[in-house]
Amino acid sequence: MKTKLFTAVAAAMMAAAPALADLVIVDTSYRTGPYAANGIPFSDGYQDYFTLLNERDGGIGGEMVRIVECETGYNTEKGVECYEATKGEGALVYQPLSTGITYQLIPKATADGIPLHTMGYGRTSAKNGSVFNWVFNYPANYWDGASLAVTHILDQNGGDINGKTIALVYHNSAYGKEPIRTLEGLAAKHGFNLTLLPVDHPGQEQKSQWLQIRREKPDYVLMWGWGVMNQVAIQEAVNIRFPMENFIGIWWSGSENDVKAAGDKANGYKALTFHNLGSDYPVYADIQKHVVDAGKAAGAGDQVGTVLYNRGMYAAMLAAEAIKTAQEMHGTAAITSAQMRDGMENLEITEAKMAAIGLPNFGPEFKVSCENHGGNGFGAVSQWNAEAGSFELITEYYQSDQEIIQPLVDEDSAAFAAENGIEPGC
Repeated sequence: MKTKLFTAVAAAMMAAAPALADLVIVDTSYRTGPYAANGIPFSDGYQDYFTLLNERDGGIGGEMVRIVECETGYNTEKGVECYEATKGEGALVYQPLSTGITYQLIPKATADGIPLHTMGYGRTSAKNGSVFNWVFNYPANYWDGASLAVTHILDQNGGDINGKTIALVYHNSAYGKEPIRTLEGLAAKHGFNLTLLPVDHPGQEQKSQWLQIRREKPDYVLMWGWGVMNQVAIQEAVNIRFPMENFIGIWWSGSENDVKAAGDKANGYKALTFHNLGSDYPVYADIQKHVVDAGKAAGAGDQVGTVLYNRGMYAAMLAAEAIKTAQEMHGTAAITSAQMRDGMENLEITEAKMAAIGLPNFGPEFKVSCENHGGNGFGAVSQWNAEAGSFELITEYYQSDQEIIQPLVDEDSAAFAAENGIEPGC
């Protein structure tokens, strides 16, 4: 007999379990290793936002937030060890910041009744909350990213890219392979040719891939990279004089760290994003006052306003708003992880809410439901302005091609359910 990812008995036990005295947030960080340059600003932003809520507001709903940091080095085995070592602290949610770690934690966190928020990464089909009850990937996923990149290319070509060639340079891991099936479907729909160019971890050796690009001259290059791989790829693109305006990275390939090593020649490089850029928002004045100037920053305080600091802060904001939602739903400030899951599944982000937080126009509006744990697939394109030393939005937020993506989500989640004996349901 098939069972859901959690039994009714287990769910009742978790809901009835006594809450701990504070709201525990685990930061599975990586401040060391080949991906540290990207892990540090995300972790700083993630922790600093919760520190702001503690220092300025006395926590969330009167309950203080306690951050528990565990270093993973972006290593899947260490990530699982961190989870096992910290879950007993009373963690409300995990943000693994690694697709490999996410894949390993999905069954573990599900069995333990602790939600995962894999924001813009992880297993894309976890968008189907009727199968992945404890996993959330709002506001957008990798398949959305692949579609958004192709839509931008369509816009640049009057809607016709038939016969053109798009190359995908990707981290040869579960992360990098995520967009392939979407791009294959989009290639069939729009008539472009797709070239796949895997890059092995950590990504420092890419000569052969870029020699192939120089030889075959694809019209566009997309990149699913992370850490040092991004820097090397952009430098290699510069070396072969590939036009930067035709080089588009996923949102994990679009930080200041990725382009600065290539200098002015990286000017024009593009990257997707699902949130806004810079620090011209009221909340940053509060972070400066209550966190950085007060000596309570998670890091050196030098990352505030960078792309990945913003992303970490945005992830923390979404977690905080889910906590507030759960507190309102259950009539208690000291929520459990099961109640946190309810808050995440009923989260609604509106422009009015973002403006009240001090982040007006910072990201797209979306509403989570049991059937949709992933948002509506809205994103935008940013471009590196070398003279200004910053990424700048060059498009409005627009939606991914749901006619391509939703059937893929349905197919993949159904296969997962069948393989694991899950009866989908809300």
